[in-house]
Amino acid sequence: MNIAIIGAGAIGTAIARQLARNGIAASIANSRGPQSLQALTDELGPHIKAVSVREAAQADLVFVAVNWSRIPDALKDAGPWNKRILIDANNAIDGATFKAVDLGGRASSEVVAEFAPGARVVKSFNHLLAAVLAGDPQAEGGRRVLFLSGDDADAKKTVSDLITRLGFASIDLGGVNEGRAAQFPGGPLPALNLVKFG
Repeated sequence: MNIAIIGAGAIGTAIARQLARNGIAASIANSRGPQSLQALTDELGPHIKAVSVREAAQADLVFVAVNWSRIPDALKDAGPWNKRILIDANNAIDGATFKAVDLGGRASSEVVAEFAPGARVVKSFNHLLAAVLAGDPQAEGGRRVLFLSGDDADAKKTVSDLITRLGFASIDLGGVNEGRAAQFPGGPLPALNLVKFG
């Protein structure tokens, strides 16, 4: 399975660090081009390579971790999705004001899905602060929790298996609507650094 990350900010970089730490090959892209990521890929080693957004968007499993307002541009060349998996690692925040974007009562993943017709969207990797997400998933004798939600059971299983492979514990919140619990702002779960034992 090819894995790619669109977005090399704090969250995208945290995800890349976890993949590299576990020897999982992936590509990473940003709007400034592969050459702008040279220092990061040098640091992370041979498992992470910099590519164009267009190339990253063709992977079997694509993380999108960009500012909310940039999602349409980040995904515009990604189709056709043909049931490939899109991990929505975003929160609907206006980058300039740090206030919630009015989604008309919809879950943010519903809106993201509109920009990626045919994708199997799973919401995950969005509720922890970047520094915590980049850190050791083993804590206090247990494993840090990553929530996931979505309407495709097989896609969620794939994402859950990846979460486990990275050393975290996954908790499936249910469908897209239930996933609002981990949506920032508004949900009760964002920024909670939970640890699962056993």
